[in-house]
Amino acid sequence: MTPFQPSDPTMTESELYDYLRAHAISYDRYEHVPVYTCEEADRHVPDIEAARTKNVFLTDKKGKRHFLVVVGYDKSVDLTGFGTLICAERLRLASPERMMRYLGVTPGAVTILGLVNDTNHEVEVYLDRPIFEAPAVRSHPLVNTATLAIPQEGMRRFYTVTGHVPKVIDVPGRLA
Repeated sequence: MTPFQPSDPTMTESELYDYLRAHAISYDRYEHVPVYTCEEADRHVPDIEAARTKNVFLTDKKGKRHFLVVVGYDKSVDLTGFGTLICAERLRLASPERMMRYLGVTPGAVTILGLVNDTNHEVEVYLDRPIFEAPAVRSHPLVNTATLAIPQEGMRRFYTVTGHVPKVIDVPGRLA
């Protein structure tokens, strides 16, 4: 089978579904109003049997390294502690332009599935251990008007077919 190739370097939502089907990655899809925060997702996304995630897209002080950090929806990442752990200085949230350039998404739609658009493998991926160990995870399909529930087996296949090797760590959390 020939792997699915998008018509444009940045996949659309419908092209992502074709890609997932072409690689036998199963999912359940749930539509909802646009959500921009975890709190909004709590109100508008149906109760799904999958880990609720928060995706944080970061860059270092020089803008040379980029990181996608996936944690549970209720965890705040300690940027200083995380930076120390991965030997990166002065981490900050990446700009909307960087989100689009590296993941093909806009603010509010940052997702692990955006790695499909990181064909040059410029984004370093970090998964918090509880997310990696969850039976299934929730993820936006490149837009914030739907949520997919994907079994962990499918996520592992996704990492393989996109050529990404996530680092599974205990992401430092910020105290409330």
